[in-house]
Amino acid sequence: MKISLVVSDLSGGGSVRAFLLAQVLKKLNYDVEIVGFLFGKELYAIPPNEIRIVSIPGKNYPEFLNYSRQVLQKIDGDIIYAVKPKVTSFGLSLIKKISSRRPLLLDMDDWELSWYGGMEWKYRPSLKQFARDIFKKNGALRFPDHPLYIQWMESLVKKADAVTIDTQFLKERFGGVYLPNGKDTDMFNPNIYDSKASRIRYGLSNYKILMFPGAPRPHKGVEDVLMALDLLNQSDLRLVIVGGSPYDDYDDKLIQRWGRWIIKLPKCPVEVMPEVVAAAHVVVVPQRDTIIARAQFPLKLTDGMAMAKPVLSTRVGDIPEILGETGYLVNPDSPEEIASQIDFIFQNLESASKRGLKARERCVEKYSIETMASTLESMIVRL
Repeated sequence: MKISLVVSDLSGGGSVRAFLLAQVLKKLNYDVEIVGFLFGKELYAIPPNEIRIVSIPGKNYPEFLNYSRQVLQKIDGDIIYAVKPKVTSFGLSLIKKISSRRPLLLDMDDWELSWYGGMEWKYRPSLKQFARDIFKKNGALRFPDHPLYIQWMESLVKKADAVTIDTQFLKERFGGVYLPNGKDTDMFNPNIYDSKASRIRYGLSNYKILMFPGAPRPHKGVEDVLMALDLLNQSDLRLVIVGGSPYDDYDDKLIQRWGRWIIKLPKCPVEVMPEVVAAAHVVVVPQRDTIIARAQFPLKLTDGMAMAKPVLSTRVGDIPEILGETGYLVNPDSPEEIASQIDFIFQNLESASKRGLKARERCVEKYSIETMASTLESMIVRL
C-alpha cells in the first residue's frame, strides 16, 4: 500500500513533522512518498534516507492553480495524508479525496491560526482594500496560505476520515487521535556515541554546553537563556544553536546582542543529529507562554530525552506532562529561574545525568517511533 504525504511547503517547518511521519510509515512497511510545494529556495530540513520527495514550485495565485494540477497528479497513494490544514496541503488533498474516493488523513502539529492571533484574527477589509488584496501583484489574498484560507480549511477538518494531533490543546480544539512527536530511539541512543569525542569534533570541548537543537523563534525563549547567561556571566558557558532559523534574520539579531555566548552549528541530516546532541551537557527548551507555544509539542524535547541529557524547559502547554519528573522545569519568561537551574545542574551533574537516563526511559516508553507506529497502524487498519 502506498501513502502520499502532502506537505504545504517543503521549505517550511512543517516538513520536519512530515519527515517523521514518513519514517514511522516506512517502519510499518508502507510505500511512502512526500509531495509538496517549495515556496523557498531550498528544503527546510534534510530528509531522512530512502524517503522520496517530489517538490513542485510554490507560487502565488493565479499561477498557484497551474502548479496545483501538478501536485494533484503526483498524489497517487492508496491513502492521502495531508500535513497541516492549509489550502496547499489539506485543500488539494480534499479535492483528490473527492475525485479518487481515497481515504484522507489530516495531521495537525500546530494551531496555524495562532500565528495570526488565534480567534482574535478577523479579515474585515474595506472594499478598496479587498480589491487591492485580490488584484495587486503582491496582494495579500494571492498568498495561498493567507489566514483567511486557513480559517476556511480549519472549518473543514471534519471532512478528513481521521485526524492526528500532537498536543492536548489541539485535541480539545479539533478532536483527533493523539500522535506525539516520537523519536527513533535506536538511532538516538547515547550508548552509541562518545560525548567527549563529539565535543572535540564540533570544537566544543572547552565549554559547558547548553544546546538548542532547532530554529530559534521569539516564542521559543532562546533570548531568556541568553539573558540567563548574562546573569551567570561564566566564561565557559555556551549556548549551541543547531541549524538556525531559515525564516528571517532573527539568528543574526541574537548574535549581534549575545554573540559571546553563542556557537552556531549548521543544519544536518537527522542521522547526524544524535552525534551533535551527544556533545551537549544540557538541552534547553525554554518555550515562552504564548498561544503559539501552547499548541506545540517541541521536537527538541525528545532529542534531549532520547539521548539521556538533562532537559531544562518551561511550564508551558504539554511540556510538564511530556517530561514528567525526568526534566528540570521553570516558569516561562524567567531568565532568573533559568540561570538558577543552569547553575544547579552543573553543580550536580551526576544526579542530573541520572535524571537524563530516566528521561530516556520515558522517551522509549511513550515517545518512540514504535509507539507512533502502533497508533498509526491501528488507524490505517480501520480506514
